[in-house]
Amino acid sequence: MVGFPETFKALSDPIRREILVMLKDGKMSAGQIAKQFDMTGATISYHLSQLKKAGLIYETKYKNFIYYEINVTVFEEVMLWFSQFGGKGIDK
Repeated sequence: MVGFPETFKALSDPIRREILVMLKDGKMSAGQIAKQFDMTGATISYHLSQLKKAGLIYETKYKNFIYYEINVTVFEEVMLWFSQFGGKGIDK
């Protein structure tokens, strides 16, 4: 389990959040992801590596391509953690 600091640091960047939104519909190659942005391949690779380091995505290799997918388990853990703060009224 990667710690929450790494997870929240990765989520703090709007480009990385946009990549995660793109991946919610299924796996994509780095090339498919890169086509959606006006930045270098190296920059996209950096963002993908930060998401991987945080455990938010994982990669699978197929032939000459690397595909990226969301790691749902980490999102479930974060949502479970957040859920402890909601659902209760504030006594006045």
